[in-house]
Amino acid sequence: MFISENRRKTISIALVASVMLFTTASFAKEYIATEVIKNNSNPVFPANKEKGIDGGVVYKVKDNMYTVYAINNQEKKGFKYGRTPTKNEEKAWDVDVMPDGTGLPEGKGSVEQGDELYEEKCSMCHGEFGSGGKGSRSTYPTLSIGEASTDSLTNQRINPDVDGPKRVIGTYWPQASTLFWYIKTAMPFPHPKSLNNDEVYALVAYLLSVNDITIDGQELDDEYVLDRAKFLKIKMPNEDGFIPKIDGPKGAENIKKFLGNPKNYGNGTRCMKNCIDGEPNVVRIKKEIHKYEPPVSVVRDLPKEITSSKEVHPGQKIYETSCAVCHATDAMGAPNVGNKEAWAKKLEKGIDKVYENGIKGINAMPPKGGTSLSDEDFKKAVDYMIDNSK
Repeated sequence: MFISENRRKTISIALVASVMLFTTASFAKEYIATEVIKNNSNPVFPANKEKGIDGGVVYKVKDNMYTVYAINNQEKKGFKYGRTPTKNEEKAWDVDVMPDGTGLPEGKGSVEQGDELYEEKCSMCHGEFGSGGKGSRSTYPTLSIGEASTDSLTNQRINPDVDGPKRVIGTYWPQASTLFWYIKTAMPFPHPKSLNNDEVYALVAYLLSVNDITIDGQELDDEYVLDRAKFLKIKMPNEDGFIPKIDGPKGAENIKKFLGNPKNYGNGTRCMKNCIDGEPNVVRIKKEIHKYEPPVSVVRDLPKEITSSKEVHPGQKIYETSCAVCHATDAMGAPNVGNKEAWAKKLEKGIDKVYENGIKGINAMPPKGGTSLSDEDFKKAVDYMIDNSK
């Protein structure tokens, strides 16, 4: 767990709750160990009083037991999972780009080139200018709000007119190296690792520009060309906004030290019972609203669907909800609705084969597109796509 320094100043009940959940295992481990000691089971502490990555106490395994937990000591030989990757496969996947420039390749790309690439490969999910996906693509993250300011990160919705924190590239991401690495290894969604280094530089330049990021005091206009030397000069607005510091050789040590001290995120005292002295401080609504215009409805019925005189295809809503994210555009690698040639080719072996391939999964498409649709509903969506591609 890493905490935004800005948010730490206005830490909320939700954050305290999440921290407690995160550290419960450590607290429980220590508490259980105490109970075990009472029962003369005597868990063994390592001589160096080792701490886990979460700051919790670590014990030695004794008689195949870790405190009260049994350790699986079954023979593990003879099991095989897949195969050993080749050197080229390891090289292809071992792509790390670190904040100090380690792993950052040579290359260059302009903002204008990145704009074109973004429109072609990214906008269908992340929206124009990184403003966020719409409709069935609304689950894809917003990348820009058009500014580079950390001001919103201290926002909490304690008043009706206060927005929450805006966590996009220009306001929240501490390192640009993460942006380069993620685009290079995971994007675009249907064809990861298909972009060359120059294309990645161009996309990074474009995304920094729409986030109003400057490099060495220079604005990123359309003609700006980002290369390795310029990239290493990038300073993100929230670069120092997270604790503990995880970069460098002492990263793991810093994490253990930070999470081992409950004063950094709690009330400073580890406890399993009677944790609150006196009555809890309950936050009440300060500004209650009693009059609404128009009055608030108490009806719990679902709204009626708006229908037109034109008959609606039974698979249309299913398609829009579950399938449009990949089939609304050919940029996702799937046959898009309206592409007569692509669907005609799919139908060469008959509609039953199209159903079967879709239900079982084929190529990059998981079974039923990764949805939990019934076979019947899935077929309705397929029928809709075919009927609208003739």
